[in-house]
Amino acid sequence: MTVLSQQGMTSFKPLSIEELQIKEQVYNKLLNVMDLSLIETISKEQARGQINEICEKLISELHLPINLTSRQHLIKLIIDEVLGLGPLETLLADPTISDILVNSFDRIYVERRGKLEQVSIKFHSNAHLLNIIDRIVSSVGRRIDESSPMVDARLEDGSRVNAIIPPLALDGPALSIRRFSVDKLNAEQLINIGSITPEMNELLKAAVKGKLNILVSGGTGSGKTTLLNMLSGYIPRDERIVTIEDSAELQLQQPHTVRLETRPANIEGRGEITQRDLVKNCLRMRPDRIVIGEVRGGEALDMLTAMNTGHEGSLTTLHANSPRDALGRLEYMVCMAGFDMPVSNIRTQIASAINLVVQLERLEDGTRRVTSIQEINGMEGEVITMSEIFRFVREGRDQNGDIIGKFNSTGVIPGFHNKLKQHGIDLPFELFNSGDPFADF
Repeated sequence: MTVLSQQGMTSFKPLSIEELQIKEQVYNKLLNVMDLSLIETISKEQARGQINEICEKLISELHLPINLTSRQHLIKLIIDEVLGLGPLETLLADPTISDILVNSFDRIYVERRGKLEQVSIKFHSNAHLLNIIDRIVSSVGRRIDESSPMVDARLEDGSRVNAIIPPLALDGPALSIRRFSVDKLNAEQLINIGSITPEMNELLKAAVKGKLNILVSGGTGSGKTTLLNMLSGYIPRDERIVTIEDSAELQLQQPHTVRLETRPANIEGRGEITQRDLVKNCLRMRPDRIVIGEVRGGEALDMLTAMNTGHEGSLTTLHANSPRDALGRLEYMVCMAGFDMPVSNIRTQIASAINLVVQLERLEDGTRRVTSIQEINGMEGEVITMSEIFRFVREGRDQNGDIIGKFNSTGVIPGFHNKLKQHGIDLPFELFNSGDPFADF
């Protein structure tokens, strides 16, 4: 379907009132003449062919005033309604869309290249939207109703879905879909789009190969999982990796990888498997590396304990607005584990476990950049000390509203430089030279 962009609003061809009535008429007739329960016994391609054939026949028998182009469009929408997710199928088929946000049945927004746009596609009613939400959550063995009005689920392609319905959602059901990217960005692509510099990439590559523990920090949609995917690609292929995620998004290419995913409670409220359960279990699986998609609770304590007891080279992400905030959040999450530990002990654990904090940010122009790379040096009194190695310096905005800035090194030689050298990784001192900024964007 043709996608047009006009004044910040993406436009998909909307149905006229007459076309909408025809669609409803054909759809209702289809439900009467076709046994939809048999669809599950055949392939999707066969089902599409049968539905297309029946719809063509119904339109001819009903003598509906519709041209060939509109007929094909209506039949596609009906097929999407029966086999897929209705109006969402058109948006899910568009690879440029990274997020789909349904505020209400008639207000849908998408994110492209970091910017939100409203689309003209809409559901017929709240009941129509609720039916699609129910189809999504039931496909993964979940339910959504007044007794359980919030749910997290996953589409077949791995995209994350969050749905919330009345009475919690005052204006009707709301739905958000975080798209799953099949083609992950590699280091070269991130360098080309200005998210990172070659020098910063060399440091991170050396840090992963040298078995440093790395914490990737940033806000929602800042690119944490993308960077984690890139970093995990530097892990040697002969090492055993165990990944732990709430929703499987990592795409590791190494052959010796075990992927673990949490499980929510069932309808009776039993059977939940948390990230903390998986972290504890993975320690018995003899991992060389532990990669946690995102740390968000009591599993932070078990992760730090693992990092401090021989599981070097671990990678994880968390939500935070700065490297210092990331350490504060990590401290808070350790407290969520339920142990009454002195703050100084928690900070000592963090300082000895984490070597490097990488901060990402999604800027106002939609670009995502690594804005800071900082080394954790240790403790001074009860304060964790950090040294910034690279930073992104903002200089303003151009006439198109794009952020102007440059990446600088600070001249600080990281304390882990000698440790990397012991692993056979000798980073040149010129890499940390503060005299010349690496790149202007």
